Amino acid sequence: MAERVLVGRYRLGGVVGVGGVARVYRGTDLRLGRAVAVKVLRADADEEQVRRFEAEVRILAALDHPGLVPIHDSGVHEGHPFLVLRLVEGTTLRREIQNGPLPVERVRALGTGLATALAHVHGNGVVHRDVKPSNILLDERGGALLADFGLARVIDSPRLTSSDRMTGTAAYLAPEQVTGARVGYPADVYALGLVLLECLTGTREYEGGGVETALARLHRPPRVPRDLPPDLVRLLLLMTALPARRRPSAADCARLLAIAPPAEPAPARRRWIPLLPARQRLDAAERARLPAVESLIEPAPERQRWRSLLPARRSPGAAERARLPALEPLVEPVPARRRILLLPARRRPAAAERARLAAVESLVEPVPPRRRWWIPVVGTSGVLVAAAVCWGTAAPTGTLRPPAATAPPPVSPPRPVPAVLPVQVTTTRLPPAPPSAKPPAPKATAATPAPPAPPTRADKANKRAKRKDG
Repeated sequence: MAERVLVGRYRLGGVVGVGGVARVYRGTDLRLGRAVAVKVLRADADEEQVRRFEAEVRILAALDHPGLVPIHDSGVHEGHPFLVLRLVEGTTLRREIQNGPLPVERVRALGTGLATALAHVHGNGVVHRDVKPSNILLDERGGALLADFGLARVIDSPRLTSSDRMTGTAAYLAPEQVTGARVGYPADVYALGLVLLECLTGTREYEGGGVETALARLHRPPRVPRDLPPDLVRLLLLMTALPARRRPSAADCARLLAIAPPAEPAPARRRWIPLLPARQRLDAAERARLPAVESLIEPAPERQRWRSLLPARRSPGAAERARLPALEPLVEPVPARRRILLLPARRRPAAAERARLAAVESLVEPVPPRRRWWIPVVGTSGVLVAAAVCWGTAAPTGTLRPPAATAPPPVSPPRPVPAVLPVQVTTTRLPPAPPSAKPPAPKATAATPAPPAPPTRADKANKRAKRKDG
């Protein structure tokens, strides 16, 4: 069908790309005179593939976003449906990754554009279901455009594929696509996370094709390098999470990828080998200057053992030996080692010290002997007087008495004993009783002896004193 004109308007040129059910040709719009891309369905396509192609035309006609390849026209030529799209002069992300990993800032820019396009697609109720590097086109300015909506599906629309068949590319399938669960918007976010991870590492996370590659994501999560910026590592881990509910939306991914980290990126890790000077790379002039430079460098000292830290003992010279006798009398000899340095050293006091000790000892009052608490005296007042005398005469240990030369303190005279006054006894005679009256009967208590008086404290003290003396 090459070099032919479709419906009298679109001339087909060389093949740009080949898909599973269609081919993309470089074409020319003869009516408008512009280059276009014409996607033609293969002649051996079945009914299901024809229905998918018609669904793709309707989905692209409903979408309009700078991150999507716009549709220009569609039709059927000789029983073969075709689709006219904008021709993107550039390359694909798959070929860009084959040249090596992309810088982090470049990946952020690509991810922001793709996530924004996916957010627009999801906002119109469409799931792409086939996000991969070969379906991402790069234009002349480096912008990314999402293409190939052949497997796209409108949410809640009738399924065109049986539930026991996997739809999409095995290396970029989401876990729910592998298990046959309901596929929604998080499936596109998962595939975009694998694409961004492949851009950063330069290798596909799940290599190979078929069922083994599809099931590998169920057994281990993707390995995200930890030397990436922390915010990017966390975002990739969330985008490729196994549960679909943990993945962020496409709009959130676009917002997080557009925020640049405030800190400067860490420098690349350098090996220690390039830090060593490579002498074989020097030219002739530099090698000629090396001996002159090496002569100015002080050689490194040899490794010294710990004994080299001690001061070196050397024999004094003649001049030093001559000064030694004059210096030795000035050096204080080292005292002998004492066993118990904390105890005071007992030495014999001098004559003056002994004289002062005798004078001080004569002023110290000797300690009185220990007295008991009881004192045998007669009378209550005598006990109080004796106690007062004892407490007055008792002096604390170590007190000084006045010297003998001073006058003794005045002695108070003894208290005079009061004289015993004579007692005058008077008697009164009672009048005689009348004759009719009987004489009073004598009291019974007159002949009864009086009870003894209770002993006083003085009596008790006298009794104890007698018992002690006896």
